[in-house]
Amino acid sequence: MFEKLMSYEIYEGHPLGEYLSIEFLAGIAGSIVGALVLLLIGMIISGWVGRRIRAIGLRYETLDDTLFNFLANIARYAVLAFTLLIVLNTFGIQTTSIVAVIGAAGLAIGLALQGTLSNIAAGVMIILFRPFKIGDFVEVSGKMGTVKDISLNYTELADLSNVQVIVPNSQVWGNIITNYSTNDTRRAEWTFGVSYGANLKIAEDVIRKTILSDPRALTDPEPFIQVNNLGDFSVDFLVRVWVKSSDYFAFSTDMKRAVKEALDEAGVEIPFPTRTVINAAE
Repeated sequence: MFEKLMSYEIYEGHPLGEYLSIEFLAGIAGSIVGALVLLLIGMIISGWVGRRIRAIGLRYETLDDTLFNFLANIARYAVLAFTLLIVLNTFGIQTTSIVAVIGAAGLAIGLALQGTLSNIAAGVMIILFRPFKIGDFVEVSGKMGTVKDISLNYTELADLSNVQVIVPNSQVWGNIITNYSTNDTRRAEWTFGVSYGANLKIAEDVIRKTILSDPRALTDPEPFIQVNNLGDFSVDFLVRVWVKSSDYFAFSTDMKRAVKEALDEAGVEIPFPTRTVINAAE
């Protein structure tokens, strides 16, 4: 009975006894041990490659850590996938069909996650080309705020009210990006109107003295203060002054009040539209 069982054919004319032989089992055990060794080596190499790529991002301050973490993960998984294919080949498994199935599955997943992948691609472009960095004050996709975080999927802003704003990276990279923090200085601009009866020389001197007395105003480039328009009710001065970018908003707001108060103190009239109503019955 035992001999009959051992002679039973189970695959392409090979009897069961052949698969239970010492030589066959030793070969299987050797293949398993070899596969485990290959997997261990692959894991060690993948970890080393990932750490080396991350170390490059940490070594240079100009390089973005997020991008190099992303590249490290891609390299790590690529090494592991290559190792797995080698292991399958050691068991005689044809990997061509497996690669084809993985490719088809990857295509299907890519189509299903098209929006997510576009965000990741845009995130890589943002991190690589660095149109802005954390701490910059920007306007992207119609949203204005300070950049708090840049990830592969989204960019986080804190708006002027300190409210968190999450913008998908595809909407950031695909739209106009205005970075107010790139340059160290900005030009503030106002229009101040005085009445037609006012002494323009006195008005100009008051405006110039008021603005330049503020230490935030820069004298290089030289401020521009000139009559720019003769309006219906006023003579308009166009004023342009350079200031540090960090001082722009506060300085621009403060000067509106300071110039108005200075003109009032100097007796320079600031006109406003008036309307005369005539009663025809009278």
